[in-house]
Amino acid sequence: MSSNPIGQRESGLQRGLGKTQIVMIGLGGAIGTGLFMGSGLAIGLAGPAVIVSYVLAGFVALAMVFSLSEMAVVHPTAGSFGTYAETYLNPWAGFLVRYTYWLAQVIAIGGEAVAAGLYMGLWFPGVPVWMWALGFCAVLLYVNSRSVSHFGTLESWLALIKVAAIVFFIILGVTHILGGGHLASAAHNLTGLPGGFAPHGLAGVWTAVIVGIFSFTGIELIAVTSGEARDPVRAIPAALRSMLLRLLVFYVLAIAVIVTLAPWTATGVKVVAQSPFVSVFRDSGIKHAAGVMNFVVVSAALSSMNTNIYLCARMLFSLSRGEYAPRALGTLSRRGAPVAAVLVSGAGIVSAAAVSIFTPNAYGELLGVALFAAILVWMLILLSHLRFRRRHRASELPVRMPLFPWMQYAGLTMLAAILVTMGLNESFRASWRCGVPWLALISAAYFLRRSRARAVRPEAGAA
Repeated sequence: MSSNPIGQRESGLQRGLGKTQIVMIGLGGAIGTGLFMGSGLAIGLAGPAVIVSYVLAGFVALAMVFSLSEMAVVHPTAGSFGTYAETYLNPWAGFLVRYTYWLAQVIAIGGEAVAAGLYMGLWFPGVPVWMWALGFCAVLLYVNSRSVSHFGTLESWLALIKVAAIVFFIILGVTHILGGGHLASAAHNLTGLPGGFAPHGLAGVWTAVIVGIFSFTGIELIAVTSGEARDPVRAIPAALRSMLLRLLVFYVLAIAVIVTLAPWTATGVKVVAQSPFVSVFRDSGIKHAAGVMNFVVVSAALSSMNTNIYLCARMLFSLSRGEYAPRALGTLSRRGAPVAAVLVSGAGIVSAAAVSIFTPNAYGELLGVALFAAILVWMLILLSHLRFRRRHRASELPVRMPLFPWMQYAGLTMLAAILVTMGLNESFRASWRCGVPWLALISAAYFLRRSRARAVRPEAGAA
């Protein structure tokens, strides 16, 4: 266990999470609207070749997961990658990572709430999306104000629902394709439509990687749980590896089933209004299948919202304990929960969800902005790990990643290229329009705070 003082100042959280709970929490955070809702955008961009897009996104996630595994074992703290950036890069990087990740998650949760509201439209078409979004936010903020063990138990069950549904969806789809004499139509859906397997060429495949990356965001949640894990040295690396393997299988196979069962022109979209999973089941002829799948995707959205609220609260808690945010945000309830940080995060989430009042493409807009921040955080995680390895010999580490440092360099190159692509693509350009001013604002806040702190120290010494 590390004696790092940055980690010690974040003490007080309850270590009430076991390995199984951590894995299910991680799956809960990562399997959300990126797969159930965003996959429609990805299919529209790449066609059947979206399968390749998700494999490429999975490689970047693999490099990030291996990096986090090494650092989380040495520094099991709630600030996780924010703490690592502060320790191994500089205080500005730690400040930037934590606030940027908090913003990314606040916006992403708002997007999840909007998606859940859109899902509810299948049953209640007359109820505005924003009413569902705000109602779901209120319920889950209450859940996160309770003890972490209660949160872990609830999240395990919510995650289990969607994992079981994805497995069932894959089995049902493969059985339908192989056992129902549908191989000819499946081959036609993959390669026989206008444009073939990759109707929009390599550019479409690469652009869809953007949505693929968004689908994998959330796996870094496991590093945050290290501050509340019972046995972080064993649980965190095992949970990270197990979860990434499951995500790759779930995502790639589920997407493959969708583009094989139905023409990509029917499931791919430019403006998200319904999950392609629901569309496939709706057209399958199975009684009530669409309604059951809609229940699953609503559960998936709520599960992802729940875990990401947990993330937001821990980032604010870490910032407060580092004296980068108001002291009240670092306080804990009798149950060991950072309730003040939960409520402040909730205010931001509600604001993000309220975007649905003004635009029908609220989900797409929120996705782009959240993704810019998430990619920046992933890049800083990889950079932190490169510096981490300079201070720690590989032979001394309980967990060691393969192919160091080449996987880090490849991951950083791909993430930088994705950011450039987002800036050039009209659908994702809003991410730059919001992301760049945010970076300037948060950097200015950090350096203003530092200059004031330096001005106060001499006065305190003179007194």
